[in-house]
Amino acid sequence: MNQQVQEVYEEVLRRNPNEPEFHQAVHEVLTSLSPVIDRQPEFAEYALLDRLVEPERQILFRVPWVDDSGKVQVNRGYRIEFNSVLGPYKGGLRFHHSVNRNIIKFLGFEQIFKNALTGQGIGGGKGGSDFDPHGKTDNEIMRFCQAFMTELSRHIGDKTDVPAGDIGVGAREIGYLFGQYRRLTNRYETGVLTGKGLDWGGSLARTEATGYGTVMFAQNMLADRGMDLEGMTVAVSGAGNVAIYAIEKAQQFGAKPVTFSDSSGWVYDKDGIDLDLLKEIKEVKRGRVADYVAQRPTAELHTDGSLWSVPCDVALPCATQNELHEDDARTLVANGCKVVAEGANMPCTPEAIDIFQEASVLYAPGKAANAGGVAVSALEMQQNASRARWTFDQVEESLALIMKDIHDTCLATADEFGSPGDYVLGANAAGFVRVAKAMRAQGVI
Repeated sequence: MNQQVQEVYEEVLRRNPNEPEFHQAVHEVLTSLSPVIDRQPEFAEYALLDRLVEPERQILFRVPWVDDSGKVQVNRGYRIEFNSVLGPYKGGLRFHHSVNRNIIKFLGFEQIFKNALTGQGIGGGKGGSDFDPHGKTDNEIMRFCQAFMTELSRHIGDKTDVPAGDIGVGAREIGYLFGQYRRLTNRYETGVLTGKGLDWGGSLARTEATGYGTVMFAQNMLADRGMDLEGMTVAVSGAGNVAIYAIEKAQQFGAKPVTFSDSSGWVYDKDGIDLDLLKEIKEVKRGRVADYVAQRPTAELHTDGSLWSVPCDVALPCATQNELHEDDARTLVANGCKVVAEGANMPCTPEAIDIFQEASVLYAPGKAANAGGVAVSALEMQQNASRARWTFDQVEESLALIMKDIHDTCLATADEFGSPGDYVLGANAAGFVRVAKAMRAQGVI
């Protein structure tokens, strides 16, 4: 690391103890920025880096709600508004028992650069709660969402902060959150949340966008090397929104996805995933992966080991942070994996990334490869502002162009800073330069 960059990182460690995921995210970005600062030292003036790693606002609040038995439950709510230099804060809400300030800060920091790469004029933020929707009734989820939005509503708006969904927050939760926001503000401000229902301000292709975008990015990586997804075997982790639509788009490109997973285990289907069955189980019945195996004779359920042991040409980690470890990376390389594109946020550990890069596996970080979701969220905001409704094909075409632009920008930036083919450096440096230029132009704030 450049000495000045190293000093900033050491200060991050001092001021943010016991936040390992946040440290990991900052370290990855700052390591990539050393050649940028060496060549353009003006980007380190006026404590720009020190301001970049410090959120503009950190909101922590109590969320009391009443369960179906009449008992009062208390959760914590978070919103980290990290950087608004390019536009209103934009980033999802995660409802999961693992949520804490460390997790939300790492996600919010990643969001700064991801959003900058889209070129859509949106800043970086993230939020959520340690509330877990699994096992809760619809009425309990509604009451929690109403209680959560009662406090969050003070801090958001279509020109201030625009949350969306993430793990544990889908169309159902967004609906309850939007209804409470409307009730509290007496405004039909459709642009305040994205991921809305299609009948009340949502965008076609938003549900599919993150998974589709990840596969589009992988296809661009292969195309740049004269290859194609047609006929390739794909390993996918997760079984939520991102994983399901990564599987769908991979199948559309002629590839054969053979795995998926949730917290109860992972599935290998040697004949390829039956997407209709997976959607029915996960999106309609909200079931577990074992339900798929019970109805699919060609599928195997595993409750131990790693799905990354399955031989594949393309790996798409779409579950959660730090799910793919060093040993998994070695196995993927040994089995001939050609491409790893992150559908989740920071799913590969630093050690795994090093192995991919040393083995010349094409590796794309989440801030580039999974930017499709927030890109279409910004397109949803655009439609809301103009009271327009785009067709599915219009949105998907725009998404494909954005993902191609992100891919090409990453490669060009990596070349510019002396590391050809390094998507990590390219993504971090390109996003940073866009943010840094705006921060310099707008003064010390």
